[in-house]
Order: sequence, then C-alpha cells, then structure tokens
Amino acid sequence: MTPVHFSFTLAFTLGFSGLAFHRKHLLSALLCLEAMMLSLYIAMALWSFQTESTMFSSAPMMLLAFSACEASAGLALLVATSRTHGTDHLMNLNLLQC
Repeated sequence: MTPVHFSFTLAFTLGFSGLAFHRKHLLSALLCLEAMMLSLYIAMALWSFQTESTMFSSAPMMLLAFSACEASAGLALLVATSRTHGTDHLMNLNLLQC
C-alpha cells in the first residue's frame, strides 16, 4: 500500500471512529461524516486519475454533489433540532417523542 493510499484510508478510518465513539453533539457527527466524504472524494479522484479512463472521471463529481446534498440536509436538521430542543446534544433527541 502506498503512503497516499494509506493516508486516505487512515483519514476515512479516523472519521468513522470519530463518528462511532464521540457521539455527543450533532455538529461533531456531521463533521466526521464530512471528513469521511472528503477522503472518499480525494481517493476516487486519484483513482480515476491513475486509471486514465474517461468512464470513471464523472464519479468524483457525483460523489461531491451527493456530499453537498448530505451536508445541506444535515445542517437543516441541526438548525431544526437546535430550535426545537435548544441544544444539539444527541442524548436529548428521542424519536419516540416526535
């Protein structure tokens, strides 16, 4: 495994472990998701550049578009929950009370 591939794998793993173990605030969960998506985007862009195929050149842009949609939906949920609950702590969110 090259050092570049190792660094992107490590970035994805750190984002995933941050999402799994440090679930106190909704904003930190969203930042971990964005770190995971950023590492996937850079890895896919380098992969399509290394294969030199025009067939896979649109895949990183599609992933970036989906990542932007995910970020906007996450921020909308963050604003909605902070307005209704007064905080972004994940412990205060209960689906049974909605």
